[in-house]
Amino acid sequence: MEQHLRSDHHGLKQKKARGRKRLAPYGLTGPGVLWLAIFFLIPMGAMLVLSLETRIPTVGFRNSGYQFTWHIGEYSTAWAQAHVQFVRSLWYGAIVTIVTLLAGYPAAYWIAFKGGHHKTTYLFLMLLPFFVSFVIRSLAWQFILSDDGIVISNLERLHILPQGFHILSTSIAVIAGIAYNSLPFMVLPLYVSLEKIDRNVVEAARDLYATPGQVFRKVILPLSIPGIFAGFLLTFIPAVGDYVNNDILGGPNTTMIGNVIQRAFLNDQNYPLASSLSFILMVGLLIGILIYARVLGTRQIEEYI
Repeated sequence: MEQHLRSDHHGLKQKKARGRKRLAPYGLTGPGVLWLAIFFLIPMGAMLVLSLETRIPTVGFRNSGYQFTWHIGEYSTAWAQAHVQFVRSLWYGAIVTIVTLLAGYPAAYWIAFKGGHHKTTYLFLMLLPFFVSFVIRSLAWQFILSDDGIVISNLERLHILPQGFHILSTSIAVIAGIAYNSLPFMVLPLYVSLEKIDRNVVEAARDLYATPGQVFRKVILPLSIPGIFAGFLLTFIPAVGDYVNNDILGGPNTTMIGNVIQRAFLNDQNYPLASSLSFILMVGLLIGILIYARVLGTRQIEEYI
């Protein structure tokens, strides 16, 4: 009898242990899921509802409001009014991503392979300017690139640039500002990817008489592709939605979709239109992320982001 009770008790303990093991993944992912629900899914749902509302005309002294009417016409209006800004933002984001890759890959490569015991110091020095406010950094670029700034005025004085040359309020100024502020988001995943490369593989390629160019093209570059894709993801999305750099460095012909959304929300107070613009942008970016995750794999995303 006692042996039978012990076996039942042992079996019950095993069932409880198996139950805890089954519930453990849900417990570990619970905080993350809750965070996404509160700060992503609920705001997205609220934005979707707001985009389907219509304005109620003012009656007497009562302020005009909005009513949920399932009105989907704002989406066609949003695309008709801002499709140029959508395309321009995607174009700027693509250029910024390529520029930061070309500038960030050599830096990340040098830190990973040549940094030695000072890698952490070099990374800190690269990130040090970004402890300053985002807006202040953009204002500094405005001062540097202004017509009478230290760059343009001196180049004109040396007759390298023609008199009256200006770069502010152009696409080049906006792209340069966004690229500068996005550079760490490209360098850090690239560094992680390059740092994880087994040095024995690199040495084996050299022992097989591969030239430095062949080692880079056939060993280092393919092994760093996950970091490149992660850098693309982390750089492209914020660059597309940026509006501060265009406000400070750009002009009427460089307006991005973020500026249109900002004005619709804050200036015009046209919340359904602004929500429609935001929802179109968000859904487009989410589709791109899902395609990326499908191609590369979510495990690679988690490792390098």
